[in-house]
Amino acid sequence: MKKGIHPDYREVVFKDVASDFEVIVRSTVPTNQTIEKDGKEYPLYKTDISSASHPFYTGKQRVLDSEGRVEKFRKKFGTSYTKKKK
Repeated sequence: MKKGIHPDYREVVFKDVASDFEVIVRSTVPTNQTIEKDGKEYPLYKTDISSASHPFYTGKQRVLDSEGRVEKFRKKFGTSYTKKKK
């Protein structure tokens, strides 16, 4: 293998911000933050969802949007943006 062309493959902490679940895996993902875990400093990568918070794995559904998109738009902007009849 050529030197200097491969990304840095190292241990990284992936943190699910929705459920505070953390896992240490080897990855090449670029990060700017670090975290101390088990007395050692690791690069930190924050994710929005993981197996600890995903509805498929947890069996729990989270209601994100109770209104439809059209109703939400009309409530926000009214009927001024709807098509006018001639």
